Amino acid sequence: MSAKPGPLTADRLVQGRRVIVCVGSGGVGKTTIAAAIATELAARGRRVAVLTIDPARRLAESLGLEELSNEPHLVDPERLAAAGIDMRGELWAMMLDAKRTFDDVIERYAADRAARDRLLENRIYQEISTAVSGSQEYMAMEKLNELDEEARFDVLVLDTPPTRDALDFLDAPSRLARFVDSRALGIFLRPGGRFLGRGSSLLFRALQRITGVDVMEDISEFFVAVGDMTQGFRDRAKRVEALLAARTTAFLLVTSPQPEAVAEAVHFGRRLAERRLALAGAVVNRVHSAPAEVDGGVPRADLAELLGDELGGKVARSLEEARRLAERDGRSIARLRGELRGAPIVLVPHLTEDVHAIDGLADVNEHLFGRAERFEAAGG
Repeated sequence: MSAKPGPLTADRLVQGRRVIVCVGSGGVGKTTIAAAIATELAARGRRVAVLTIDPARRLAESLGLEELSNEPHLVDPERLAAAGIDMRGELWAMMLDAKRTFDDVIERYAADRAARDRLLENRIYQEISTAVSGSQEYMAMEKLNELDEEARFDVLVLDTPPTRDALDFLDAPSRLARFVDSRALGIFLRPGGRFLGRGSSLLFRALQRITGVDVMEDISEFFVAVGDMTQGFRDRAKRVEALLAARTTAFLLVTSPQPEAVAEAVHFGRRLAERRLALAGAVVNRVHSAPAEVDGGVPRADLAELLGDELGGKVARSLEEARRLAERDGRSIARLRGELRGAPIVLVPHLTEDVHAIDGLADVNEHLFGRAERFEAAGG
């Protein structure tokens, strides 16, 4: 008789991948899972960069760093070794700075130095490039393209914003390509770079009298400069679309067993399927397991006899609560299995402490990659 296969590990989800995109709703430990996967692959000898698109500081905290910047930062291997992680490769980490990335794009792709300086100093550009909404997703696309083109890293691990914002990231390449291929720029410009319409001219002259700023000139100059770069935007957008659809790219759903988080994961899985993007599988984080005492049916009376009425009652109630949580988690995992239609699912148990440092990442990886004693949630 053949041996029963062991529980699934994350090896199957990440093997042979160059880009790993971790997606999920807020508060499920997505950043921790992204950092843990990146750490494991680096420990195995790969040169790995983990990039967070989420402006929160959780990635830096989980790696024991004070801060991260828009450029890759090498995580000190001695710091990792102190946590019991033998680093045979390199782990680099960074946090997207949309403004800095936008400026870098202008500096890299402007037609010449004069055009670059005009655009960087343009007031309309300065407003757009500092806006968090919208530019964050476009600049995530640009940063991913930059890292891929540089080919400095064997693996890129992306930690995205909460689920529905991550959908914006996925849509950004196609939206940008549609914009630059449309007549949208032409609506604002005519030969010579001036706006169409006498009414528009009157409006902008009125604004200039009130503010002292030639708004019409700024906007016209902005669109002319961007218009000169549209082919580059178009080419890079298509390149990122191809990269996200490549067989070496994997999308990894990260969720907790909370019903609301599972519903978000199901939603995201469906949207990935609509886009024909590869779902490598899911990681269910913070799963409760049923205590053996409850599964074995230890009577409350026996606990009272062993521990006394008061303490025995508290222990019995705690065990019952743990059993209830394990059953709830089992139902959620069963639903996820059904909705994902056979996609592999890796379970990570609910750890006693939140992961706020490298030690915690090592603990998570013990479960993600199968070096800890494995478990199955009730009903899972």
